[in-house]
Amino acid sequence: MGGNIGDYEQYNHLRDVRRAIEENETLRVVFGDYIVKPDIVVCRRPVDDVHIDKCGILIGNDPVAEYTPLRAVNSNANILHASVSCKWTIRSDRSQNARTEGLNLVRNRKGPTPHIVVVVGEPLPARIASLAFGTGDIDCIYHFALQELQDAVEGSDENLLNALVEGRRLRDISDLPFDLAM
Repeated sequence: MGGNIGDYEQYNHLRDVRRAIEENETLRVVFGDYIVKPDIVVCRRPVDDVHIDKCGILIGNDPVAEYTPLRAVNSNANILHASVSCKWTIRSDRSQNARTEGLNLVRNRKGPTPHIVVVVGEPLPARIASLAFGTGDIDCIYHFALQELQDAVEGSDENLLNALVEGRRLRDISDLPFDLAM
């Protein structure tokens, strides 16, 4: 399940920031206490050199790739591959939380950006659009029953839903594991 992003390779430095904020009242007032805690995370563990060299020597005993966190000798922290925010429904005041989390993940990382996705069950296309429109802070929205939603809507809602799907901002939940494999 989820967790504190400071536990992952790209965000280890945030543990020091959090500690400084906890110890200093002035910093706490200035920066607040908002640390991203995703609902679900997908991560990968660093790999042993033996595994890397399994199909042929890439590392061997040479002093190469000495800084990549993918090598277990360089880091023992998991690498955050994806952050999944889950919203059963989308209220206008809550939908922006997912955007804020996404922007914080992008801005605060040291290393590659994880996939930033939202899974919803929202039945109203306009509410989905409030979260899906725009780029940069969220990779894609995944609906747990997109086919059923497409079958149920009509009129302007149907046009909006089609625009979201054709614009590659909304996909079915069955697409999520394939998209995370990239």
